[in-house]
Amino acid sequence: MATLTEMIKKLRAATGAGVLDSKKALEATGGDYEKAEAILMEKGLSTAAKKAEREMKDGRIEAYVHPGNKLVAVVEVSCETDFVARTEEFIALCHDVAMQVAAINPRWVSRDDVPEEIINQEMEQARADLAGQNKPEAVIAKALEGKMARFYQENCLLEQPFIKDESQTVGQLVTNLVAKLRENVQIQRFARFKIG
Repeated sequence: MATLTEMIKKLRAATGAGVLDSKKALEATGGDYEKAEAILMEKGLSTAAKKAEREMKDGRIEAYVHPGNKLVAVVEVSCETDFVARTEEFIALCHDVAMQVAAINPRWVSRDDVPEEIINQEMEQARADLAGQNKPEAVIAKALEGKMARFYQENCLLEQPFIKDESQTVGQLVTNLVAKLRENVQIQRFARFKIG
């Protein structure tokens, strides 16, 4: 069985929490590592939400060139300090996001970036697809909501399943990094170029 010191070290590496927070979480859960990690991640995610409005003055531009040099993706990811911009975790996130853009070809970063006219067109098309179905209005509304959620998932980078781990979205990947680094991180923009 791992000693308390080893468990604290492992918790710090997994969550980015401090020594004291890690020790308190282990004490609160009676030494249960998984529960302590969940507590610290929850605390980190609430911290991430608080940091979302902080100004970002640094970051990284990352390019991914697909083998054969016929496809490239470039992303701009911002953070608050140059210290975080140089961490392995931040650099890995930037690379993974560029690879995601190359592989999946999203149209926008988030649903907030989707133009209103595109949303209206998609809603009209979804309504037309559902028209003529003899179903209650509540069922049609739920189906319409599902069609729009699928549209956002296919076209908005932050809502796409992450290509290396489809159990989480790109947005969750960013939020988890914010919780770990305790600094605001945001994907600002991207571009994808393909020959042909």
